Amino acid sequence: MNTRRIIVTGAGSGIGAATATRLRADGASVFGVDQKGAVDLTIDVTEPGASEAIITDATDALGGIEGVAACAGISGAQPLDGHDDAFWDRVMAVNVTAVFRLIRAATPALASSGRGRIVTIGSVMSSFGASGLVAYAASKHAVLGMTRALAAELGLHGITVNCVQPGAIDTPMTAPAFTADPAYGEFWRQKAPLGRLGTPEDVADVIAFLLSDDARFVSGHGIFVDGAAMARP
Repeated sequence: MNTRRIIVTGAGSGIGAATATRLRADGASVFGVDQKGAVDLTIDVTEPGASEAIITDATDALGGIEGVAACAGISGAQPLDGHDDAFWDRVMAVNVTAVFRLIRAATPALASSGRGRIVTIGSVMSSFGASGLVAYAASKHAVLGMTRALAAELGLHGITVNCVQPGAIDTPMTAPAFTADPAYGEFWRQKAPLGRLGTPEDVADVIAFLLSDDARFVSGHGIFVDGAAMARP
């Protein structure tokens, strides 16, 4: 990792922050992006021109890029009855469109590096559904499909593309749901045979592997990080 230069979006907290920390510990040069927090660039990834600004600033700061970890994302539940367009549009804008735009903007630099790596963040809801999560599940399923299609296309340029699919992870984004309904958190603890919620570091370690040279022949995959929760009925 000590020669890799990597962009991490959503680096202000949660999985993105843990990923940036892990990559730096491994010796990588990291350009962190978020709307808030101690990051290198503060920006809303959905803004017009945001992706181009991220690539330009990261390239100027690092001298080039070899990897992208697209960790920025939002969640939230809303039942279909009364589900409003604004909520749907925001979830899709952050979780899908911004990821697509960032990858599109980063591809020339990643291709020229000769060892480009892209990691997207899906969810176990990429492959399963849950009541009230129609927008979130749809967005994460789109991310998984995008990942597989891009792996086929960008592999021709030496770029690997993989999707990490976290299960129930204790992050600032999920904490309000666990706090509001302790039984919800306990359900996921019990569902995972490993007997606990995941941590951001659990996910970051897998992302770091996929960005490394060790994963040079791994591409086009969705990888569950869920403590085997979804293997149990």
